[in-house]
Amino acid sequence: MKQFKNVVVFDHPLIKHKVAILRDENTDMKKFRELVEEITTLMTYESLKDAPTVQVKVKTPLEETEQTMIKENSICIVPILRAGLGMVNGVHVLFPTAKVGHIGMYRNEKTLEPVVYYCKLPEGIDKKVVLVIDPMLATGGSACDAIDLLKQRGCKRIKLMSIIGAPEGIERVATTHPDVNIYVSTVDRQLNEHGYILPGLGDAGDRLFGTK
Repeated sequence: MKQFKNVVVFDHPLIKHKVAILRDENTDMKKFRELVEEITTLMTYESLKDAPTVQVKVKTPLEETEQTMIKENSICIVPILRAGLGMVNGVHVLFPTAKVGHIGMYRNEKTLEPVVYYCKLPEGIDKKVVLVIDPMLATGGSACDAIDLLKQRGCKRIKLMSIIGAPEGIERVATTHPDVNIYVSTVDRQLNEHGYILPGLGDAGDRLFGTK
């Protein structure tokens, strides 16, 4: 895969271990959902290391001191429905007060391009750091369209976080939106003729919600 300045691929043995279990076809729905949340939390730690901060006064039992805290109401999570919902709790572990917007898309089975059917975003999202989440970055169509929608709403600080990415999708988003940082835990080999990632893990939404 080509190298892009705005793409970060995590290289951590704990994430690799959890991804290996996530891929296994014998991993049941409950375990799959737990793993998605755990991997998301690990990725969030690094993805939002530049979150906006403020200096505050804190009084310890001994004296007053100046400390750094995350700026209140500065982070917004936007899952791409429906699989992105499985990652929300993983982000909330570290940023429990982050508001959540939703962008709903489905894939046209003939063109493999996304179709938007729902968009509900928090007020003032244009002033926040927006973390777009979707477990699989396949063709990159859904991610690009979601980012386009957010930019139309005035968002300027957008990040994309996916657990598994295909080279085709990563390149598409990285070149279409060079101002958006992309975080993936692993890069797989390629897409098949149906737009699924190989080796991948199947349909993340179906495995999260037990619909297939």
